[in-house]
Amino acid sequence: MRTSRRTFVQSVGFAGLSAALTGCESASDALAHLLAIEEGADFRPPDSDQIDDVSHAINRLTYGPRPGDYRRVAALGLDACIAQQLDPLSIDDRRCEWRVASIESLNQPAPELYDYPPQQLLFDLTRARILRAVYSKRQLYEIMVEFWTDHFNIVSDKGECKWVKAADDRDVIRRHALGKFRDLVRASAVSPAMLIYLDGHDNKVEHPEDRPNENYARELLELHTLGVHGGYTQKDVMEVARCLSGWTYGHYFLRFKQAHVEFNSARHENGEKTVLGQHIPAGGGADDLERVLDIVCGHPSTAMFIATKLCRRFIDDPPPQSAVEAAAQEFEASGGDIKRVLQSLFDSDEFRSQTVRGKLFKRPMHFIASALRATNAKSHAGEPVIDSLRRMGHAPFQYPTPDGYPLEEQPWLGTLLWRWNFALALQAGQLQDTSVDLSKLTRDFGSAASVAAHLLGRRPTQMEQQILNETNAPLAVMLASPAFQRF
Repeated sequence: MRTSRRTFVQSVGFAGLSAALTGCESASDALAHLLAIEEGADFRPPDSDQIDDVSHAINRLTYGPRPGDYRRVAALGLDACIAQQLDPLSIDDRRCEWRVASIESLNQPAPELYDYPPQQLLFDLTRARILRAVYSKRQLYEIMVEFWTDHFNIVSDKGECKWVKAADDRDVIRRHALGKFRDLVRASAVSPAMLIYLDGHDNKVEHPEDRPNENYARELLELHTLGVHGGYTQKDVMEVARCLSGWTYGHYFLRFKQAHVEFNSARHENGEKTVLGQHIPAGGGADDLERVLDIVCGHPSTAMFIATKLCRRFIDDPPPQSAVEAAAQEFEASGGDIKRVLQSLFDSDEFRSQTVRGKLFKRPMHFIASALRATNAKSHAGEPVIDSLRRMGHAPFQYPTPDGYPLEEQPWLGTLLWRWNFALALQAGQLQDTSVDLSKLTRDFGSAASVAAHLLGRRPTQMEQQILNETNAPLAVMLASPAFQRF
C-alpha cells in the first residue's frame, strides 16, 4: 500500500517529524554554504554617540543589523540601499531559501495541504517566518509581509483556516507584499482562508427574505481599506455585503483532489446597489466585487488609512501629519503602488529626522529576530524560539481578532521580563538548536564595547559602559537594555 504524506506524519508523530526536519535543515545549511560565496566583512561598528543615518536606515528597513551590515550599507550608500531593498528580486537570497527549503508544506497547492496535521502546518509557517526574519537579505520585503499579515489578519485555528492559511501566506501576502494595494485586497477577498475566517463563503442571498452575511464587508471597510473613521455607514456595509454575496470555497476529495474558490450566481443578490454614494447597476454578478474594490481602494480615506499605518511603522507613533499626507498623496497618484509609497516615505524629511531615531518599540518578533541577527546566532527557529514568542504574546498567525497584532507600544510593555529571560538563555546557550559564539563575535568586532556599539547602533553611553564593565553577562545585559528594545 502506498504511504501517503498524511499516514507518514501520523505514524512518526509531530515530534518525530520535527526532528527529521531539523536534520534536513542541517543538510540544507551545508548546501547553502556550498552555493553561496562567502564575502569578507568589515566589522567596524558605528562610531557616533547618536544613531546616524546608516544605523537609522538599517533599524527601520530591517529587523536589525547583522555583523558587517553597518559598513556594507555605508559603502553602498543610503539611497542605493533603500532602492535595493525595494527591489527584493534583485537580491540573491539563496542562502535563506535553502534554510527554508526543507519545510515541504510551504510550496504545496491548497488541496495537498489537507494531508498535513494542522499543528504541523502552523509550526512550519511560524518557523519559516522566523527563519526569514533572521536570515533573509530581503529584509524590507519580510517586514512588509509581517505588516500585511497583521493588516489582513486571519487566525489559523478557525475551521479550514487550519490548512489553507499556509496557501494564503504564500499566494496572497507574500506574492503582493510590495505590489499594488488593490491587487493585494483582491487576492485577500477571494482567498479561501479569508472567505472562511470572515464567513464570506457563507454570504448568500438565495431568497428575497435572505439577509447577506456582513462580516467580511464590515472588516473590508473598517480594517482593510477606509478605516473605522473612513466615512462609511451601516448601509454601505450592507450594500458591500450584497455585492460580495455568492463567493464561496470548497474542497472535494473524489478521484482527484480539488480545492477552489468559485462564484455561484444562484447565491448572489443581483439587484442594483449604492456603495459610498456610487451606483452599481443590477446584473453585475461576479463583477460586483471588482466595482466594490475600485470604489474602496480608490477612496481618499483608504489612502490616508494606509499611509497612517505605514508612517506609524516606519517613522513615528503617532506619525507626523505632514508625512501621512505626503504618503497618502503618493498612494493616490500611483494607484496604490506600495513600493512608490514606501520610496516617498523613505525620502521624506520626517523619516530622516534625528528626532524619530530609536523611538519605536520593538514587538516581540522584532526583538527576537534582531537579537538573533545582531549576535550572528545559528538557529533552526524551532520550538524553544517559537515558545518564547508565545510567552511574549506574539506567536505568528494566532491573533484571535481581525485587527491583527497591534503596532502601538503599550500592549507590549508587559513582555519585558520574558525578553530578559530570552536574552539570558541566549547568552547561556540554553535555547535548544540556537547558539551564539560570543568569543568569535567579540574577536570580529575587536572589543566588548564595539559589540555593544553594533547592538545599539551607536557607542554605548558612559552608564551603559559602566554596567558592561561590571557584569559577567554583557551580551544578555545589552540585549535586555532599554535601548535595544527600540529601533
